[in-house]
Amino acid sequence: MADEWADKYGELRRSGPGATSAWLGIPLAVAALIGLLWSVPVPAALGQVSPAINCATLFLMATFVYYCILSIPLALGGLVFLIATAVPGAWLARAGLPLLPAAAAVFVTAFAWQLVETRRGAGRILLTRNLQYLMLGPIWLLRAAYRRVGLEY
Repeated sequence: MADEWADKYGELRRSGPGATSAWLGIPLAVAALIGLLWSVPVPAALGQVSPAINCATLFLMATFVYYCILSIPLALGGLVFLIATAVPGAWLARAGLPLLPAAAAVFVTAFAWQLVETRRGAGRILLTRNLQYLMLGPIWLLRAAYRRVGLEY
């Protein structure tokens, strides 16, 4: 299943600069999305259970479960990726710095960049399709990285 979905995603990036730009744009877009989700207020009762429980961490857990359904080896690499992309938002939030404006600016820039690059390679792309594939991007990158080093997934 991971191959089928990632191949569909990869069709958007097969030609043109889209594939190359993905190695920077996808992590930036995911990190910014996590930062945006980190900025969403949570109910006080939930925050009292643990300060680490917020929309971003819930999203990260759901994404990891989704990756596990697709492929355990890819999920393990995905976990490292998700943690790495969550660190900037967590650091900004913990430091009391303005996370929402920074995350919004990076997300709009990275997402628009990816949309333009994808469109160059595959023609007209619907915004909803790009949103749907946002979390498949890391799996697509991980598959490529695993293949380069000879790991099975």
